Amino acid sequence: MKKVLFTMMLAFVAVIGANTAVAQEVQNGAKIEFVKETHDYGNIKYGANGACTFSFTNTGNAPLIISNAKGSCGCTVPEWPKEPIAPGAKGVITVKYDTKRSGVINKMVTITSNAVNEPTKTIRIKGNVAPQPEGTSPVNNGGAPTNN
Repeated sequence: MKKVLFTMMLAFVAVIGANTAVAQEVQNGAKIEFVKETHDYGNIKYGANGACTFSFTNTGNAPLIISNAKGSCGCTVPEWPKEPIAPGAKGVITVKYDTKRSGVINKMVTITSNAVNEPTKTIRIKGNVAPQPEGTSPVNNGGAPTNN
């Protein structure tokens, strides 16, 4: 009976040890943690500065490499650090929205990295760009070409 209990106890410890090893493997690697995941411009003027920043920290134990960041349209342009972010270090992704497009903003930027917690991460921008002020649109005074 003692041998059976001893064998069962050994098997139990082996299973617990194997699960711990697997859990540690999942935890190893770079991790990305953002301070905020959405930037709300609120109401913004037509033609105003549409730049905002998203700060993040590599909370993992390996260098974080952001391989790509892509806006959901051509009006949303992200810039990201191209060099690896060391464990514990911080970085910033700057997103610039073209505010010469009036109306509601609801865009996203998809970030691709080697982060084990979120290899593909989406951050968002939202707000409302005021209509273009009157009298600011370009005027073509040249008229139609004439044949002289």
